[in-house]
Amino acid sequence: YLAKYPAGKVPVFEGADGFSLTDSSAIAYYVASKAGSDSPLLGQTPEETAEILQFILFAEADYSPAMAGVMYPLYNFMPLIKPAHQQAEEQLTRFLGVLNTLLIDRTFLVGERITIADAVVVCDLIKTFTYYLEEADRKKYRNLTRYFKTMVAQPAFKAVIGDVVLCKERVKAEAPAKKEKKEKKPAQEKPKAEPKPKAEKKPEADEEEEAPKAKPKSKLDLLPKPNMILDDWKRFYSNNDTKPTAMNWLWENFDAEGYSFWKVEYKYNDELTKCFMTNNLISGFFNRLERARKYAFGNLLTLGEDDNNMIWGYFIVRGLEVPEEVTDAADYESFNWTSADFKDPKTRAEIEDCFAWEGPNLPRACYDGKTFK
Repeated sequence: YLAKYPAGKVPVFEGADGFSLTDSSAIAYYVASKAGSDSPLLGQTPEETAEILQFILFAEADYSPAMAGVMYPLYNFMPLIKPAHQQAEEQLTRFLGVLNTLLIDRTFLVGERITIADAVVVCDLIKTFTYYLEEADRKKYRNLTRYFKTMVAQPAFKAVIGDVVLCKERVKAEAPAKKEKKEKKPAQEKPKAEPKPKAEKKPEADEEEEAPKAKPKSKLDLLPKPNMILDDWKRFYSNNDTKPTAMNWLWENFDAEGYSFWKVEYKYNDELTKCFMTNNLISGFFNRLERARKYAFGNLLTLGEDDNNMIWGYFIVRGLEVPEEVTDAADYESFNWTSADFKDPKTRAEIEDCFAWEGPNLPRACYDGKTFK
């Protein structure tokens, strides 16, 4: 096999004349070319052909890697690393939005008939629609959903892929089972060798002077050591269900003398338009908070809908004031930071729903969000 196909990839194509190909998109394009010049599969004009290639390359180079980054960890094909998974979800959401916008006034991707672009893109969309996009998600992409349902209902598609059942409940990633540690047998004690007499060292002048202590990088490093280590919380939050597991851990371990809670609200919500743009604004703010990464954790959510949304969330910061590492960020002045009493039941409920990105205590329905950790 490797002699014929050195890359070791599947699927492969081998014609009766010995011609061979790898890569599903290349195979699809070649097979479509055999349909004859009258076939619309590869387009009727050079412009249509170029547009078809554009969609094939988009599906293979952009959409499919993002889809794999989201789906594979959910099925334990690869480890679930929350920041990487979150980034893949952002990319997938963006690409779904691109297709949804393009399909506002189109029945097919190119022209007025099915082309190979439709075949490639729809096949790449199948797992997303059957395993990931729930009914509420599909409502965000009405044009794309209409297009997908139209395509999979075509006889040519049904003959190959059969009936497609849309996702009812998205699969949730399972934490990997912890391996039991094997008890180590105590090592046998070796007879101790008699210590050799050490030569006396002559005191040197340099040894009498104490080495200068390294200056702390932040004022926060001068604070008394807290009972809760923030990195422990970040790891626990990343590897467990937020409610109730992670939040129970936080309330049991939170050090009110070493950390404080802050409600964070954007000052200019009336200027926000598209939800994905609002979410990008949060990403930009988090990028400029890099100095605070060691000392802070938080979630900012995009709540609402297009042309009527807001940024809202909660942060945990080291110390009892908003530190310089946060106030120094360029976008800090665009947000209101209000000290929050986590002992108040209403505030505590809001924090729990904020960190979970869902719940009745959010001001509005959650569209998306970002975690700073």
